[in-house]
Amino acid sequence: MTQFTTGVMALQVESEFQKAYDNGLPKSKFWEPTYEDCLNMIARLPPVASYVYRSDHEGGNVSAHTGHLVGSALSDPYLSFAAALNGLAGPLHGLANQEVLLWIKSVIQETGSDVTTDQLKEYVWKTLKSGKVVPGFGHGVLRKTDPRYSCQREFALKHLPEDPLFQLVSKLYEVVPPILTELGKVKNPWPNVDAHSGVLLNHFGLSEARYYTVLFGVSRSMGIGSQLIWDRALGLPLERPKSVTMEWLENYCNNKAA
Repeated sequence: MTQFTTGVMALQVESEFQKAYDNGLPKSKFWEPTYEDCLNMIARLPPVASYVYRSDHEGGNVSAHTGHLVGSALSDPYLSFAAALNGLAGPLHGLANQEVLLWIKSVIQETGSDVTTDQLKEYVWKTLKSGKVVPGFGHGVLRKTDPRYSCQREFALKHLPEDPLFQLVSKLYEVVPPILTELGKVKNPWPNVDAHSGVLLNHFGLSEARYYTVLFGVSRSMGIGSQLIWDRALGLPLERPKSVTMEWLENYCNNKAA
């Protein structure tokens, strides 16, 4: 992701918005060069992402919000998207599918490729008792199996039914939800899209798990870009966080400790 972000920043010198802003473009016209920048950026991202590999939903998520926040300072789309990528690179956001794949490979490393259901249950409990989560299960919004997971599962059943990693993912679908339900602390015990996507990428030759977030970033550019265009067209103001006093912080900590 560091290389990908650097590549996007290198494109920034060609920003149409920055040129137009420097030439005194009126605010009512800000959306026009933003639109051009977003189209140009999205078109250039795939070759940038491919070079990285060779060389090494709503706006409420971290990366989409970061793009909106940085863009509210009238930063051009390249600067805004590069900032969004740094949010996407966090373990709680865009690294999920690579963590799923690495966890699945750790299962195979410890139990062997022909893992039984009982062995898998034991490994899942071992993961949970160590204070970790089973990656790829649960969702901040959904309370059922992620429909994107279901689509990917149908694809895998048709095109790679004998893939050993896919077979292990299928076993996890049967094993993990009942365990998480028994645990009683999880609102959604069902798999999300990340539980499956890494296995598909691995099957088709993209075995470098750290690259998966770069692909995620390429696809995310279209949503972030469209948000930036609307921000400019609507003339949305600079976004500022709310501040709190020391008294508020003390009361908050005391309430949490009580």
